[in-house]
Amino acid sequence: MLPSPTFPPGVVPQQPSTRLAVTNLSATYVEGGEVLQALSDISFGIDDGQFVALIGPSGSGKSTLLDIVSGLFAESEGDVRLGNVRYATADRLGQSAYMRQRDLLLPWRTALDNAALALEVHGMPRRLARRTAAARFPEFGLAGFENAYPAQLSGGMRQRIAFLRSVLTERPLLLLDEPFGALDALTRVALQTWLLNLWERERQAVLLVTHDVDEAIFLADRVIVLSARPGRILHTEPIALPRPRTRSMVASDAFLRHRSHLLDALGLLRPPDPVPGDRR
Repeated sequence: MLPSPTFPPGVVPQQPSTRLAVTNLSATYVEGGEVLQALSDISFGIDDGQFVALIGPSGSGKSTLLDIVSGLFAESEGDVRLGNVRYATADRLGQSAYMRQRDLLLPWRTALDNAALALEVHGMPRRLARRTAAARFPEFGLAGFENAYPAQLSGGMRQRIAFLRSVLTERPLLLLDEPFGALDALTRVALQTWLLNLWERERQAVLLVTHDVDEAIFLADRVIVLSARPGRILHTEPIALPRPRTRSMVASDAFLRHRSHLLDALGLLRPPDPVPGDRR
Protein backbone atom coordinates (compact mmCIF):
# COMPACT_ATOMS: atom_id res chain seq x y z
CA MET A 1 0.00 0.00 0.00
CA LEU A 2 1.30 3.48 -0.86
CA PRO A 3 1.88 5.84 2.08
CA SER A 4 -0.62 8.63 2.63
CA PRO A 5 0.61 12.04 1.41
CA THR A 6 1.64 14.56 4.06
CA PHE A 7 0.85 18.28 3.97
CA PRO A 8 2.40 21.27 5.78
CA PRO A 9 0.65 22.46 8.97
CA GLY A 10 -2.44 24.49 8.22
CA VAL A 11 -2.76 23.22 4.63
CA VAL A 12 -6.02 21.38 3.99
CA PRO A 13 -5.82 19.09 0.94
CA GLN A 14 -8.58 19.49 -1.61
CA GLN A 15 -10.75 16.43 -2.04
CA PRO A 16 -11.43 15.35 -5.64
CA SER A 17 -14.98 15.78 -6.88
CA THR A 18 -16.89 12.79 -8.18
CA ARG A 19 -17.37 13.33 -11.91
CA LEU A 20 -19.32 10.13 -12.63
CA ALA A 21 -21.23 7.95 -10.18
CA VAL A 22 -23.03 4.83 -11.44
CA THR A 23 -25.15 3.04 -8.84
CA ASN A 24 -26.97 -0.31 -9.18
CA LEU A 25 -27.32 0.18 -12.91
CA SER A 26 -28.99 -2.45 -15.09
CA ALA A 27 -29.97 -2.31 -18.75
CA THR A 28 -32.05 -4.40 -21.13
CA TYR A 29 -32.64 -4.35 -24.88
CA VAL A 30 -34.92 -6.13 -27.32
CA GLU A 31 -33.54 -8.43 -29.99
CA GLY A 32 -35.71 -10.57 -32.22
CA GLY A 33 -38.72 -9.83 -30.04
CA GLU A 34 -36.91 -11.09 -26.93
CA VAL A 35 -35.91 -8.93 -23.97
CA LEU A 36 -32.24 -9.49 -23.13
CA GLN A 37 -30.29 -8.13 -20.19
CA ALA A 38 -27.07 -6.31 -21.11
CA LEU A 39 -25.93 -5.05 -17.69
CA SER A 40 -26.75 -6.08 -14.14
CA ASP A 41 -26.24 -4.10 -10.91
CA ILE A 42 -23.22 -2.03 -11.98
CA SER A 43 -21.80 0.43 -9.43
CA PHE A 44 -18.59 2.48 -9.66
CA GLY A 45 -17.38 6.08 -9.63
CA ILE A 46 -14.78 8.25 -11.35
CA ASP A 47 -13.29 11.35 -9.74
CA ASP A 48 -12.23 14.46 -11.63
CA GLY A 49 -8.85 13.88 -13.24
CA GLN A 50 -9.08 10.09 -12.92
CA PHE A 51 -8.55 7.60 -15.77
CA VAL A 52 -10.61 4.40 -15.51
CA ALA A 53 -10.56 1.52 -18.01
CA LEU A 54 -13.31 -1.02 -18.58
CA ILE A 55 -12.49 -4.47 -19.99
CA GLY A 56 -14.51 -7.62 -20.54
CA PRO A 57 -15.48 -10.16 -23.20
CA SER A 58 -17.37 -9.16 -26.31
CA GLY A 59 -21.05 -8.67 -25.55
CA SER A 60 -20.48 -7.83 -21.88
CA GLY A 61 -22.21 -4.46 -22.21
CA LYS A 62 -19.15 -2.18 -22.21
CA SER A 63 -20.33 -0.02 -25.11
CA THR A 64 -23.88 -0.07 -23.77
CA LEU A 65 -22.57 1.39 -20.52
CA LEU A 66 -20.90 4.25 -22.41
CA ASP A 67 -24.10 4.83 -24.37
CA ILE A 68 -26.03 5.08 -21.09
CA VAL A 69 -23.57 7.53 -19.52
CA SER A 70 -23.62 9.68 -22.65
CA GLY A 71 -27.42 9.74 -22.79
CA LEU A 72 -27.80 7.72 -26.00
CA PHE A 73 -29.44 4.73 -24.27
CA ALA A 74 -31.68 4.49 -21.23
CA GLU A 75 -30.94 2.32 -18.24
CA SER A 76 -33.73 0.05 -17.00
CA GLU A 77 -32.74 0.44 -13.34
CA GLY A 78 -30.22 2.39 -11.30
CA ASP A 79 -28.79 5.85 -11.00
CA VAL A 80 -26.32 7.84 -13.12
CA ARG A 81 -24.92 11.09 -11.75
CA LEU A 82 -22.57 13.50 -13.48
CA GLY A 83 -20.86 15.95 -11.19
CA ASN A 84 -23.19 14.86 -8.36
CA VAL A 85 -26.24 15.79 -10.44
CA ARG A 86 -28.76 13.15 -11.49
CA TYR A 87 -29.79 13.73 -15.10
CA ALA A 88 -32.60 12.12 -17.04
CA THR A 89 -31.28 10.12 -20.01
CA ALA A 90 -31.95 12.82 -22.61
CA ASP A 91 -30.47 15.52 -20.38
CA ARG A 92 -27.15 13.63 -20.24
CA LEU A 93 -26.62 14.34 -23.94
CA GLY A 94 -23.78 16.81 -24.32
CA GLN A 95 -22.62 16.52 -20.70
CA SER A 96 -19.64 14.39 -21.77
CA ALA A 97 -17.44 14.05 -24.85
CA TYR A 98 -17.89 10.67 -26.53
CA MET A 99 -15.41 9.18 -29.00
CA ARG A 100 -16.24 5.86 -30.63
CA GLN A 101 -13.89 3.36 -32.26
CA ARG A 102 -14.56 4.75 -35.73
CA ASP A 103 -13.39 8.34 -36.11
CA LEU A 104 -16.69 9.35 -37.80
CA LEU A 105 -15.01 12.17 -39.73
CA LEU A 106 -17.14 13.72 -42.45
CA PRO A 107 -15.42 12.93 -45.79
CA TRP A 108 -16.49 16.21 -47.41
CA ARG A 109 -14.98 18.38 -44.66
CA THR A 110 -11.27 19.15 -44.24
CA ALA A 111 -9.36 18.09 -41.15
CA LEU A 112 -9.76 21.58 -39.71
CA ASP A 113 -13.48 21.72 -40.43
CA ASN A 114 -13.98 18.26 -38.91
CA ALA A 115 -12.17 19.29 -35.73
CA ALA A 116 -14.16 22.54 -35.52
CA LEU A 117 -17.49 20.77 -36.02
CA ALA A 118 -18.04 20.09 -32.31
CA LEU A 119 -17.68 23.78 -31.52
CA GLU A 120 -20.08 24.73 -34.31
CA VAL A 121 -22.65 22.22 -33.02
CA HIS A 122 -22.46 23.94 -29.63
CA GLY A 123 -23.21 27.30 -31.21
CA MET A 124 -19.80 28.85 -31.87
CA PRO A 125 -19.62 30.84 -35.15
CA ARG A 126 -17.77 28.87 -37.83
CA ARG A 127 -14.93 31.34 -38.27
CA LEU A 128 -14.18 31.41 -34.54
CA ALA A 129 -14.55 27.62 -34.31
CA ARG A 130 -12.00 27.12 -37.10
CA ARG A 131 -9.59 29.58 -35.51
CA THR A 132 -9.94 27.88 -32.11
CA ALA A 133 -9.36 24.43 -33.60
CA ALA A 134 -6.43 25.58 -35.75
CA ALA A 135 -4.63 26.93 -32.68
CA ARG A 136 -4.40 23.38 -31.28
CA PHE A 137 -3.35 21.55 -34.46
CA PRO A 138 0.41 21.73 -33.64
CA GLU A 139 -0.21 20.37 -30.14
CA PHE A 140 -1.97 17.34 -31.66
CA GLY A 141 0.74 16.72 -34.27
CA LEU A 142 -1.55 17.91 -37.05
CA ALA A 143 0.21 21.11 -38.20
CA GLY A 144 0.23 21.32 -41.99
CA PHE A 145 -2.75 19.01 -42.42
CA GLU A 146 -5.50 21.58 -41.83
CA ASN A 147 -6.74 21.43 -45.42
CA ALA A 148 -6.37 17.68 -45.95
CA TYR A 149 -9.48 15.53 -46.34
CA PRO A 150 -9.99 12.34 -44.31
CA ALA A 151 -9.28 10.09 -47.30
CA GLN A 152 -5.81 11.66 -47.56
CA LEU A 153 -4.88 10.88 -43.94
CA SER A 154 -3.60 7.80 -42.12
CA GLY A 155 -5.69 6.07 -39.51
CA GLY A 156 -3.55 7.53 -36.73
CA MET A 157 -3.96 11.08 -38.07
CA ARG A 158 -7.72 10.61 -38.35
CA GLN A 159 -7.89 9.45 -34.72
CA ARG A 160 -5.95 12.53 -33.60
CA ILE A 161 -8.48 14.74 -35.35
CA ALA A 162 -11.31 12.85 -33.66
CA PHE A 163 -9.57 13.32 -30.30
CA LEU A 164 -9.12 17.03 -30.94
CA ARG A 165 -12.79 17.34 -31.84
CA SER A 166 -13.69 15.66 -28.54
CA VAL A 167 -11.26 17.72 -26.44
CA LEU A 168 -12.43 21.01 -27.95
CA THR A 169 -15.86 20.53 -26.37
CA GLU A 170 -14.12 21.04 -22.99
CA ARG A 171 -16.37 18.55 -21.26
CA PRO A 172 -15.06 17.31 -17.89
CA LEU A 173 -15.74 13.64 -18.77
CA LEU A 174 -14.30 11.90 -21.84
CA LEU A 175 -15.80 8.57 -22.96
CA LEU A 176 -13.57 6.47 -25.23
CA ASP A 177 -14.89 3.33 -26.91
CA GLU A 178 -11.96 1.29 -28.30
CA PRO A 179 -10.35 4.41 -29.85
CA PHE A 180 -7.34 2.45 -31.16
CA GLY A 181 -9.07 -0.83 -31.96
CA ALA A 182 -8.91 -0.42 -35.75
CA LEU A 183 -5.22 0.61 -35.89
CA ASP A 184 -2.12 -1.46 -36.56
CA ALA A 185 -0.02 -2.47 -33.55
CA LEU A 186 2.76 0.12 -33.99
CA THR A 187 0.36 3.01 -34.52
CA ARG A 188 -1.69 1.83 -31.56
CA VAL A 189 1.31 1.86 -29.20
CA ALA A 190 2.37 5.31 -30.43
CA LEU A 191 -1.11 6.72 -29.90
CA GLN A 192 -1.41 5.19 -26.43
CA THR A 193 1.67 7.18 -25.39
CA TRP A 194 0.35 10.27 -27.16
CA LEU A 195 -3.02 9.96 -25.39
CA LEU A 196 -1.30 9.59 -22.03
CA ASN A 197 0.70 12.77 -22.63
CA LEU A 198 -2.47 14.57 -23.73
CA TRP A 199 -4.32 13.40 -20.62
CA GLU A 200 -1.47 14.58 -18.38
CA ARG A 201 -2.07 18.10 -19.75
CA GLU A 202 -5.88 18.08 -19.92
CA ARG A 203 -6.61 15.98 -16.81
CA GLN A 204 -10.19 15.19 -17.78
CA ALA A 205 -11.97 12.29 -16.13
CA VAL A 206 -11.79 9.42 -18.63
CA LEU A 207 -13.75 6.19 -19.01
CA LEU A 208 -12.05 3.97 -21.59
CA VAL A 209 -13.48 0.76 -23.06
CA THR A 210 -10.82 -1.59 -24.43
CA HIS A 211 -10.20 -5.27 -25.13
CA ASP A 212 -6.45 -4.77 -24.65
CA VAL A 213 -5.38 -5.62 -21.08
CA ASP A 214 -1.93 -4.05 -21.51
CA GLU A 215 -3.50 -0.85 -22.85
CA ALA A 216 -5.81 -0.68 -19.83
CA ILE A 217 -2.92 -1.11 -17.38
CA PHE A 218 -0.65 1.37 -19.16
CA LEU A 219 -3.25 4.14 -19.31
CA ALA A 220 -5.54 3.78 -16.31
CA ASP A 221 -5.58 4.50 -12.60
CA ARG A 222 -8.08 1.67 -12.13
CA VAL A 223 -9.31 -1.19 -14.33
CA ILE A 224 -12.82 -2.63 -13.99
CA VAL A 225 -13.50 -6.14 -15.31
CA LEU A 226 -16.97 -7.05 -16.55
CA SER A 227 -18.36 -10.56 -16.87
CA ALA A 228 -20.00 -12.03 -19.96
CA ARG A 229 -23.57 -10.90 -20.58
CA PRO A 230 -25.25 -9.71 -18.54
CA GLY A 231 -22.27 -7.60 -17.61
CA ARG A 232 -21.49 -7.56 -13.89
CA ILE A 233 -18.38 -6.23 -12.18
CA LEU A 234 -16.12 -9.22 -11.48
CA HIS A 235 -13.03 -7.40 -10.29
CA THR A 236 -11.57 -3.92 -9.81
CA GLU A 237 -7.81 -3.52 -10.11
CA PRO A 238 -6.15 -0.33 -8.77
CA ILE A 239 -3.03 0.28 -10.89
CA ALA A 240 0.03 0.92 -8.74
CA LEU A 241 2.27 2.42 -11.43
CA PRO A 242 3.71 5.90 -10.91
CA ARG A 243 2.97 8.81 -13.23
CA PRO A 244 4.17 10.01 -15.62
CA ARG A 245 4.37 6.58 -17.23
CA THR A 246 6.81 5.29 -19.81
CA ARG A 247 6.80 2.30 -22.14
CA SER A 248 9.58 0.69 -20.09
CA MET A 249 7.02 0.07 -17.34
CA VAL A 250 5.32 -2.67 -19.38
CA ALA A 251 8.22 -4.99 -18.44
CA SER A 252 8.14 -4.15 -14.73
CA ASP A 253 7.14 -6.63 -12.04
CA ALA A 254 4.22 -4.40 -11.01
CA PHE A 255 2.89 -4.28 -14.59
CA LEU A 256 3.17 -8.05 -15.01
CA ARG A 257 1.46 -8.60 -11.66
CA HIS A 258 -1.47 -6.39 -12.72
CA ARG A 259 -1.68 -8.27 -16.03
CA SER A 260 -1.81 -11.61 -14.21
CA HIS A 261 -4.60 -10.40 -11.90
CA LEU A 262 -6.68 -9.10 -14.81
CA LEU A 263 -6.19 -12.15 -17.00
CA ASP A 264 -7.20 -14.32 -14.07
CA ALA A 265 -10.31 -12.20 -13.50
CA LEU A 266 -11.18 -12.65 -17.18
CA GLY A 267 -10.72 -16.41 -16.81
CA LEU A 268 -7.82 -16.50 -19.26
CA LEU A 269 -5.34 -18.12 -16.86
CA ARG A 270 -7.59 -20.98 -15.83
CA PRO A 271 -7.60 -24.38 -17.57
CA PRO A 272 -10.69 -25.02 -19.68
CA ASP A 273 -13.52 -27.04 -18.19
CA PRO A 274 -13.12 -30.74 -19.02
CA VAL A 275 -15.25 -32.11 -21.83
CA PRO A 276 -17.58 -34.91 -20.59
CA GLY A 277 -16.15 -38.28 -21.58
CA ASP A 278 -12.74 -36.84 -22.44
CA ARG A 279 -10.10 -38.86 -20.51
CA ARG A 280 -7.06 -36.89 -21.62
